Amino acid sequence: MSPTEVRSSARPARTGLIPLLAVGVAVAALLAAGLVGGPAAGLVVVRVVTESAAVLTIGSLLLAAFLVPPQESGTLAADGYAALRTAAWASLVWTAGAVLSVPYTVADALGQPLSALLDLSVLFEVVDVVEQSRAWMVTAVIVVLLALGCRLVLSWGWTTVLFFVSVFALVPVAVTGHSSGGGSHDVATNSLLYHLVAAALWVGGLIALLAHGRRRGAHLGLAASRFSSIALVCWIVMAVSGVVNAYVRLPLDQLLTSEYGLLVLGKTAALLALGVFGYLQRAKGVKQVVATGSGRALVRLAGVEVLLMLATIGLAAALSRTPPPTEGRTLPSPVELRIGYDLAGEPTLYRILFDWRFDLVYGTTFLAAAVVYLLGVRRLRKRGDAWPVGRTIAWVLGCLTVVFATSSGLGRYSPAMFSVHMQAHMLLAMLAPILLVLGAPVTMALRALPVAGRGNPPGPREWVLALVHSPVAKVLTNPFVALAFFVGSFYGLYFSGLYDVALDHHWAHLAMNAHFLMAGYVFYWPVIGVDPAPNKLPPLGKLGLLFASLPFHAFFGVVLMSAQYVIGSDFYRKLSLPWVPSLLEDQRLGGGIAWAAGELPLLVVMVALLAQWARSDSRDAKRADRKADADGGADLAAYNEMLRRMAGKGGSVAVAEPKADTETGNAGPGAAKPKPGTGGAGGPGEG
Repeated sequence: MSPTEVRSSARPARTGLIPLLAVGVAVAALLAAGLVGGPAAGLVVVRVVTESAAVLTIGSLLLAAFLVPPQESGTLAADGYAALRTAAWASLVWTAGAVLSVPYTVADALGQPLSALLDLSVLFEVVDVVEQSRAWMVTAVIVVLLALGCRLVLSWGWTTVLFFVSVFALVPVAVTGHSSGGGSHDVATNSLLYHLVAAALWVGGLIALLAHGRRRGAHLGLAASRFSSIALVCWIVMAVSGVVNAYVRLPLDQLLTSEYGLLVLGKTAALLALGVFGYLQRAKGVKQVVATGSGRALVRLAGVEVLLMLATIGLAAALSRTPPPTEGRTLPSPVELRIGYDLAGEPTLYRILFDWRFDLVYGTTFLAAAVVYLLGVRRLRKRGDAWPVGRTIAWVLGCLTVVFATSSGLGRYSPAMFSVHMQAHMLLAMLAPILLVLGAPVTMALRALPVAGRGNPPGPREWVLALVHSPVAKVLTNPFVALAFFVGSFYGLYFSGLYDVALDHHWAHLAMNAHFLMAGYVFYWPVIGVDPAPNKLPPLGKLGLLFASLPFHAFFGVVLMSAQYVIGSDFYRKLSLPWVPSLLEDQRLGGGIAWAAGELPLLVVMVALLAQWARSDSRDAKRADRKADADGGADLAAYNEMLRRMAGKGGSVAVAEPKADTETGNAGPGAAKPKPGTGGAGGPGEG
């Protein structure tokens, strides 16, 4: 089917879903405005409309990318294109709401009416003061690009990219709300990120599924079954993250006595009702859809659930506008205010090993990655397939290294001291990626996940293959790009001023850790990775790429040790840690750690390379032996015949003897048998 045919066949019929959504958004907006009241009611109404458009955009892209299959050519099918077109319109509303949120947020923060900011010059003067207004501006830029992409792309690969962009567009506002300030803002921000992403996937995915059912789209049973699994995970994530976020913002004794606490209770009750109600309805609706292929039952059962979800969005918008209670809460210390928690004292070995503060983002992600990998190993062994123990050990150790670097005392002191930060940086960028690539996660996924089969819609295994062979993976694993990305990040982050700006923001710490891991992984993947890399290097090329990075690491450490200025000095001076009398000395210690940290990874990489080369030579030798056994040593005989012809033309040439089979002790084909008494194996002259 051509792109023109896809577009023409994807024109959805009138479904009656748009009036239902309009009513739901209106109810949610009125509910939120009534709960907040006063001048802020306008801001809350804009937030409800904007967030409704955001979840519709994300849900539609989720449907197009993962719930309905594309054509065999990789182009979206008619159902995927219809969802993509819905995302295009919803993203325009999202953009408009983000733009309107900028003046509304500024007016609310300054306590002035919106009319006072109609003069753009006044607005631009004060917009930089309010952090969340800047976040809305960033969101507007991202969503404009998203809307443009939804209008231009038609392939499944680029639709998947747009889906992840839409999820990322939630981040700027999420990390600048109530959760980003005060004590425990690291835990509050991390839990809120989980909460918002799960809510967007759940609510938006259900709306997109209903629209797909009303269109009588193809593969409805597959889409409903896949979404049912996603919805269950999202509900669990929302429940856990919501409890964690409320716990760090609200004392338990004020749960029933404060407006914030009552809104938390109302939202919790709505989520519990949605979880039970949605599970019962989808359990019945999915079975009927799979059995009959009709979406009427699913639409009839889930329509009320959508209205409840939109009402929950209204409660969430009111909750975001309502500040947490401050009665009975002590003011956070300067250290707690800047990094989210207090430090017990000097980072001794005991505190580094045992004073943990669990990182909800990286700790949860990599513990889950270890568990999923072990489940894959169990699946392989249950069906009789072997999997090297060394790969399992490497992967688990890599995951635990990330958890230790982000959640142990090392992760706890990392935001406050440059030397400790550099230790965590080296673990995340140089040791953890080595262990992770040796675990061969792609090979594990391809062997453990079921094959979709010819004529069936692509599943997770096909998605992994598409990711590995994608243009992005090929560019990132290009040797020159990987080297520049890996080495350049050291200089680009610390010597450009980015690190100074990032120190004051928790989201920037999350981004730095992600960058360290990704830069290390794409560098070591083509060097020692067991998984086939998009860009394959010869053995000497691997060794050359490894040694090419060493001088840059050493020079980076030397520059830090000899620098006469402090990187991030404003941030570290405001912390005023009594056990760091000299920030410059602490920075020079960090430089020494960076300089010396390259030795251990180099040793691990060299051992891994030697082991891989030895196994490769052994496999080549065994292949040659099997070929010789199969053809009677034809290659060796031909080689000896060539030598005899050369000897006949002049000169003496030694004829090659076949190698003895070291495993059996027998000579190869054509070998002369030992004469008695000459010391041949088993002969009379033995011993």
